[in-house]
Amino acid sequence: MTENEISNIIIGKSIEVHRILGPGLLESTYQECLYYELKNEGLKVEKEKVLPIFYKDIKLNHGYRIDLLVENKVVIELKTVEFLTGVHSAQILTYMKLGDYHLGLLLNFHVKLLKEAIKRFIL
Repeated sequence: MTENEISNIIIGKSIEVHRILGPGLLESTYQECLYYELKNEGLKVEKEKVLPIFYKDIKLNHGYRIDLLVENKVVIELKTVEFLTGVHSAQILTYMKLGDYHLGLLLNFHVKLLKEAIKRFIL
């Protein structure tokens, strides 16, 4: 399955989760529900995937976790904030660069319509 096909499934399932739950819940709630939906689609999904940092000749295993990684191809960063900012974009781009992933989705569930709060990132 291509990254685009995977992202289409992710977006559809994200909209479904948001439609059922609505805004106002904790990020972890949306993460668990989206994880459930994507696993039920038969996708390989990793939750809270540790992303180590390599600095010179040392490996740092703390600090960075990808919310959801789908099929080892698509990074999903979930937010429940009033507005997405440049820091949120920088965060997902950093995860994508460090993990050498080419497609990422930043999803903000704290909105009336989720389709208005989906940002797609390509490296």
